[in-house]
Amino acid sequence: MTKWGRDDSRLPKALRGLRLPLVAAPLFIVSAPDLVIAQCKAGIVGAFPALNAREADGEHPLLDTWLTRINEELDRHNQANPDRPAAPFAVNQIVHRSNGRLDRDLEICVRHKVPVWITSLGARVEVNEAAHSCGGVVLHDIINNTFARKAIDKGADGLIAVAAGAGGHAGPQSPFALIREIRDWFDGPLLLSGAIASGEALLAARAVGADFGYMGSPFIATREANAQSGYKDMIVSSGAEDIVTSSLFTGVSGNYLKPSIMAAGMDPENLPSADASSMNFSSGSSKPKAWKEIWGAGQGIGAVREVADVASLVNRIEKEYLHAGASLAAEFAP
Repeated sequence: MTKWGRDDSRLPKALRGLRLPLVAAPLFIVSAPDLVIAQCKAGIVGAFPALNAREADGEHPLLDTWLTRINEELDRHNQANPDRPAAPFAVNQIVHRSNGRLDRDLEICVRHKVPVWITSLGARVEVNEAAHSCGGVVLHDIINNTFARKAIDKGADGLIAVAAGAGGHAGPQSPFALIREIRDWFDGPLLLSGAIASGEALLAARAVGADFGYMGSPFIATREANAQSGYKDMIVSSGAEDIVTSSLFTGVSGNYLKPSIMAAGMDPENLPSADASSMNFSSGSSKPKAWKEIWGAGQGIGAVREVADVASLVNRIEKEYLHAGASLAAEFAP
């Protein structure tokens, strides 16, 4: 049971007792230890992609260094703040066959006993077994009900429903349709991604049947984020009309900031498409270096009005969430 009275007893232990029902999405390049630690200290699940930790040839694996730092800093925080412990963290594994680092990264994550694993671009039994071997909880991101069933059949513990409006590789379906179809057969942990950028949106995610919101784009515009200042400022100055959906940059449909596409000398209204066969994570990202400043974002960025620290952002989300919940509860009071 959370302090607000939400019954989360059916959820895996790692996902219980959070300050808010909120998981931070792992963001390419942007999510690094500073951001993850701040998110966890603020009481929500912080996350980063394993492929963000990239060392030079011959150097010690940076992923190992990052996980050591995250575990140590969160442990110090918990010892100093027993009444306000940090939330757990998550590591995102790209399960695509072109990810040549996967086996090594799995071994490192098992050794560090990563509590929450987020898997993307393919559900694989052996990855889920690796996570379970160290007590980890696996959340797999999906864009439709068919993929959801496959993920659970292969051993995932929970699902991240990536609906229309999400940043990065977004699905095309309405969150109302996607969550409802999944909830017809699945009672496990379910997260919703897609324009979750305010406390009101988080409450809506809960109302439609999700256990958690999955928020990414607002964290780009935080001081702890490993993002260029131009990227952060573009998030603040843009809205839903500034989001373009295209498969050109990675081979899979995704949502990107129109001004960044224009800055690269392209017409956002006339972009060619690309095939999924062009996706390759052997170098750490599916995005060619030529497009490294094509910046992803979701349609919820109109709610982001300033570059703030993570603690202030989570405080805002909590305030909006509780106010929206109280307002709706009043409507249904006898």
